[in-house]
Amino acid sequence: MGHIKLHIPGPVEVSEKTFKAFSQPMIGHRSQAFKDLYARIQPKLQQMLYTKQLVYLSTSSAWGVMEGAIRNLVSKKVLNCMCGAFSDKWYDVSKRCGKEAEPLQFDWGSAVKPEEVDKKLATGQFDAITVIHNETSTGVMSPIYEIAQLKKKYPDVMFIVDSVSSMTATKLEFDAMGIDVLLAGSQKALALPPGLTIFVVSKAALAKAATMKDRGYYFDFVEFQKNAEQNMTPSTPSIAHVYALESKLEDIFNEGLDARFARHKKLAQMTHDWAAKHGFTLFPEKGYESVTLTCVNNGAKQGGRVVDVPKLQKLVKDQGFLIDGGYGKIKGTTFRISNMGDETEETMNKLYEALDNAMKQL
Repeated sequence: MGHIKLHIPGPVEVSEKTFKAFSQPMIGHRSQAFKDLYARIQPKLQQMLYTKQLVYLSTSSAWGVMEGAIRNLVSKKVLNCMCGAFSDKWYDVSKRCGKEAEPLQFDWGSAVKPEEVDKKLATGQFDAITVIHNETSTGVMSPIYEIAQLKKKYPDVMFIVDSVSSMTATKLEFDAMGIDVLLAGSQKALALPPGLTIFVVSKAALAKAATMKDRGYYFDFVEFQKNAEQNMTPSTPSIAHVYALESKLEDIFNEGLDARFARHKKLAQMTHDWAAKHGFTLFPEKGYESVTLTCVNNGAKQGGRVVDVPKLQKLVKDQGFLIDGGYGKIKGTTFRISNMGDETEETMNKLYEALDNAMKQL
């Protein structure tokens, strides 16, 4: 039936323009041509993340850098803030890296609360904290600016933030927040193929990493800094991804950052309105809903409508669209609809039409 358009929370649709950039001829990864390419995009990356720090490129999924941050920055104990499948997993990753770790568990659907983080950090037990800004499994966006304010109170604690499904969809001012690591994979709001991680590290985090003897090599923050200063990466990068990123940055700045943020917010609200029109409630705690995806409740106990989610997915897929049937322990009791990346009011309205048609057949 041809291409099935993705409205899952990643990977998302990739434009023809981006694919064309992705397929440019190869160049040597240590050549001047690559250095020039990286040098061209570096100022835009810094502008996109509101930072004066060099922005790094890692040929990996975001989990590579998430694990790398633990190895680079945790010497005493890490506090893993958990409110969904991916933030919960970071606790497991911390332990697998041989680090002392403690979970700060919030109910799925709830946001990470700054006052609870404050109570834990006040014990003095921790030298690092992990937070996922936008928990993709639940559609919850935690108040990262308020959480980041705690850095002033605990300057020696490394604040590590995953913005995998929020970077470029909402304003994230790295320098102003004062956090230590901000990272995102390419396949979410950036609307690139999977396989590249963009991240930025504070001066304090680089100094801390330099003291860590078991930080490894592939994700060694000190190596990333040394190489970025020469417009290079520590190991062979996916050059195609960097070409595609250059193309995508052109799109982002042609649209304008503020316009891009406003577009994502409006499209998320449109999806919320669609859900309400059909008698559904939303899974996230009110006031903490994501701007890049909507996690819809499917259950009577949530006070909303109940449908056969696999059947809904199939009916929508038969019309050329793919939505997600929920993730982890809330699979089937929720479903997720993405509006991130290059989506517009026009493209989302086509999806809503397909969803409306499917609802009539349930």
